[in-house]
Amino acid sequence: MAPAVPGIPSLSVARGLICLVVAGLAWGTAGAAASLVFRLSDLGPSALSFWRCAGGLLLLLAVRVLRRRPAPVSTTPEPRGRRAVRILVLGLALAVFQTAYFAAVSATGLAVATVVTLGAGPVLIAVGARLAMGERLGRGGVLAVGGALCGLAVLVLGSGGAAVRPAGVLWALASASGYAVMTLLTRWFGRSGRAGGQLGTTVGTFAVAALALLPFGAAEGLVPHTGNAGEVLALLLYIASVPTALAYGLYFAGAAVVRAATVSVIMLLEPVGAALIAVTLLGERLTGATVAGTAVMLVAVVGLAAAESRATVGAESRTPVQKGG
Repeated sequence: MAPAVPGIPSLSVARGLICLVVAGLAWGTAGAAASLVFRLSDLGPSALSFWRCAGGLLLLLAVRVLRRRPAPVSTTPEPRGRRAVRILVLGLALAVFQTAYFAAVSATGLAVATVVTLGAGPVLIAVGARLAMGERLGRGGVLAVGGALCGLAVLVLGSGGAAVRPAGVLWALASASGYAVMTLLTRWFGRSGRAGGQLGTTVGTFAVAALALLPFGAAEGLVPHTGNAGEVLALLLYIASVPTALAYGLYFAGAAVVRAATVSVIMLLEPVGAALIAVTLLGERLTGATVAGTAVMLVAVVGLAAAESRATVGAESRTPVQKGG
């Protein structure tokens, strides 16, 4: 079912929300897998980002060939030049989002990098959506975003001992900016009916990102030196498939039909998924901060998703229905 979702021409808001929830939880598994790759080999962040994008691209191309369905037709045909520019910007934003986050983790640690990146993202997106598209959060939306950010801080920083380094914060802000550009651009074209086939958009985006990351990955070394080649290969295949090809396909499909600020908050489920993995699979202790932060973030996400659904239903009920004579 999952591979077909990105190509749906007219995704409903409810299904878009489901796509985003699954994508956020899948993204949460990438950090644990990446940390294992770094532990078992000498692969660097840029090289890992390259293989993530290149592997995801190959999987998406395989899905596209196997489906053999005609590309969905957008409401307003998009000129080729504009589509090329859009995919170019999305690909570069994806490359910045992923690689700058890895650099932030390396410079200032996982906790601070996660809080700054995922905390700045919703703020940048909310401001951009208000200025560029006139999307308003409303009082309830503002409270939900604030609650989600508080929950994020409690979840990630609750264990204490985090060190803030300016270079890492700058990398995290760069990562948040790349994420904001991706979300706003996807929403802009999705709202105007010119997003075209989401599977095709995702394939093009990954192709651009892989090409942009190739020289940086080559400088670090694309072939990992390891005594656990099988385990590293399995981890790379997992990273390329679940938190990349699947998650980004669902993300681009959902972000085209859901308000940008709502998208940014739902994507905060990523650290929730990471925390669940850390407790259930990696044997980390379940702390009060983990429980409290997760609960606050889940309440905020559910509340904002419910508000999104109500707003959509209200808009549809106000749309005049033409009756046949």
